[in-house]
Amino acid sequence: MKITGFHLLLTYQCTFECDHCFVWGSPFQSGVMTLADIRSILQQARDLGSVSSIYFEGGEPFLYYPTLLRAVQDAAAQGFEVGIVTNAYWATSEPDALAALQPYAGLLQDLTVSSDLFHYSAALSRQAANAQRAAQRLAIPCGMISIAQPGNPCEAVQGQLPEGNSSVMYRGRAAVKLASQATQGAWNEFAACPHENLADPGRVHIDPLGNVHLCQGILLGNLFATPMQELCAAYQPEAHPVVGPLLAGGPAELTRRYQVNHSKRYADACHLCYQTRLQLRPRFSTVLGPDQVYGILA
Repeated sequence: MKITGFHLLLTYQCTFECDHCFVWGSPFQSGVMTLADIRSILQQARDLGSVSSIYFEGGEPFLYYPTLLRAVQDAAAQGFEVGIVTNAYWATSEPDALAALQPYAGLLQDLTVSSDLFHYSAALSRQAANAQRAAQRLAIPCGMISIAQPGNPCEAVQGQLPEGNSSVMYRGRAAVKLASQATQGAWNEFAACPHENLADPGRVHIDPLGNVHLCQGILLGNLFATPMQELCAAYQPEAHPVVGPLLAGGPAELTRRYQVNHSKRYADACHLCYQTRLQLRPRFSTVLGPDQVYGILA
């Protein structure tokens, strides 16, 4: 298991409550990293020796601007490639966007802006356009992620969300809010995980509680309780109670293995997987969490 990227969910809080959000981001969510938390995570990234990139995500990481800025400075000073994913709510004008991004000039290798009809009234929002222009003036590489509405043609998603127009993955809030709008397939057709390399993940998400997510809501462990080096060394995918069945036969096998009640049709593999995991949480509470990712506000 060679992890090359840490994606830090700086907070579960967000300015929006987008219907497609994996982690139920919301103004009412709880959980934010402190600088001490981040420095501990960066030390563990160095200890692993394989991590080359650190991303700050959310929720919306710019909600905690001073913490985000110092964290980016620390990560860059330690030689990591650094990126941020944001909805650019703060870019209300180009001068404002310049003011927000100026301290990050020379520190970021990537600024990814989310803008689509889930976030704003236009696919390319005024805020996103302001952020892009400001980033260009500051020589900060800037890309865009847009999620298409259900039923609209777009690129299939594999792994981390790519730049450009991507399809909804029906997990998290999307499983509740959007799945009924999608074309449904037979449950037993979802015999593989199409999005994550669970056998040998190259990157993980780390949330404010220290949980290490192999996929949002499927946990490797908690690096505040067990060092990341030990978590990686001990990882046996086939023995993991959730990953094992997913590798053997996708969400259909997870459902079949534990005899979970299910419908006949689902929007996609994520939809079946998420709904199955909801039922399995009481049984596998240490690897299916935290509450935030399953729509339970703390």
